[in-house]
Amino acid sequence: MPAKRPAKKSPAKPAPQRPAKRPTPRLAVLNEDNLDTTQRALLESMRSGPRGKGVIPRGPFAVWMHAPAVGQLAQQLGGFCRYQTAVSPRLSEFAILCTARLWRAQYEWFAHAPIAEKAGVKPKTIADLRAGRVPKSAAKDERAVYDFITELYQNKRVSDRTYKRVSAILGDAATVELVTILGYYSLVAMVLNVFQMMPPEDAPLGFAEPSSK
Repeated sequence: MPAKRPAKKSPAKPAPQRPAKRPTPRLAVLNEDNLDTTQRALLESMRSGPRGKGVIPRGPFAVWMHAPAVGQLAQQLGGFCRYQTAVSPRLSEFAILCTARLWRAQYEWFAHAPIAEKAGVKPKTIADLRAGRVPKSAAKDERAVYDFITELYQNKRVSDRTYKRVSAILGDAATVELVTILGYYSLVAMVLNVFQMMPPEDAPLGFAEPSSK
């Protein structure tokens, strides 16, 4: 009798992936009713500015409530960068998303991805940025800004060619403002990442979180 062939084993089913564990915030989100005088002054300053009366202390604002003196200065710069530069809202929000992706700043991405889409950035472009791909579907001016930001992060400088592409689109003043937007939202990203400020629990994270050490 011929020898029996061993029965083929069914391939093992992959174990279901668990959702990434969210880091625990390192600072408490303060209750508005318990703010002291300087903290309340910071909140009222934000609400009286271009952000409007709907501001609540979350994200970077929740962090700055613990250091309201620097928070006052930061939020004033942020109000200008967000609402008052000569950079169009579409290009400004595109630049903010590029910054959020480079820093993998969860809350910054959560807050600005829908704003960017509303301002005119294509959903495909947003999806490519989130995945770390070159946004080939982006508009020509967005690609110039993307190359500018990528080169600046990689080389800590930008070449004459890259600089001229952006300055030809924006002009001198708005190019200065673009770099300032990048600096401010890098500050925001650092604040969010260091103090582990996350989007709401029911919102998915934009990026994989590194393993805890």
